[in-house]
Amino acid sequence: MIPVTEQPEPADFDAKVRKKGLAHLKKKGFSLNQPLPPKANIEPYWRECLTDLHHSYSGICAYLGVYFERVMGAASVDHFIAKSTNADLAYEWSNYRLACSTMNSRKGAFNDVLEPFYLAPDLFRLQLSTGHIYPNPRLAAKAMRLVEETIERLRLDDQQCRELRVSWYQDYLEHGLPSDYLKKKSPFVWHEANRQGLL
Repeated sequence: MIPVTEQPEPADFDAKVRKKGLAHLKKKGFSLNQPLPPKANIEPYWRECLTDLHHSYSGICAYLGVYFERVMGAASVDHFIAKSTNADLAYEWSNYRLACSTMNSRKGAFNDVLEPFYLAPDLFRLQLSTGHIYPNPRLAAKAMRLVEETIERLRLDDQQCRELRVSWYQDYLEHGLPSDYLKKKSPFVWHEANRQGLL
């Protein structure tokens, strides 16, 4: 993971998502700023802004730190604070993180994942030859545990994630890709390669 800069709300978000969502909650009798009732279903108006979300965050998954194509159907809206925890935040742009469907599914409603918008730099380290991700060994014990919990929750160090990171770095090396292209498509790999003086 790398820090993500929060992007401004699209001009039509209020009309497309927020107003419809809040009216829906009111109609269903759900209280705002309160958890949803167990097994409550609400309208997924947030899907109306998915293209805007993908564009605003340059197609980069907030958790995996890699670009994914919108047309492939892998884009999803992660509610950083879960819908079940706070009903009205289901329809708030500031609560949305662009996530590939795999990362969104793994995060679910858990609250033990570091917040991409407020992520301190250099919390994560990467072994470029293997794709292994791990906490910066210089972190204090509390910060290190938070990083470890995020890696564990999202399974960022599983074989598929490792292979994805390795493939981006190997493509950069073997095909002579411009470093700017690597930065655009796989910014976490670029950040670590740059930090290690390997670009």
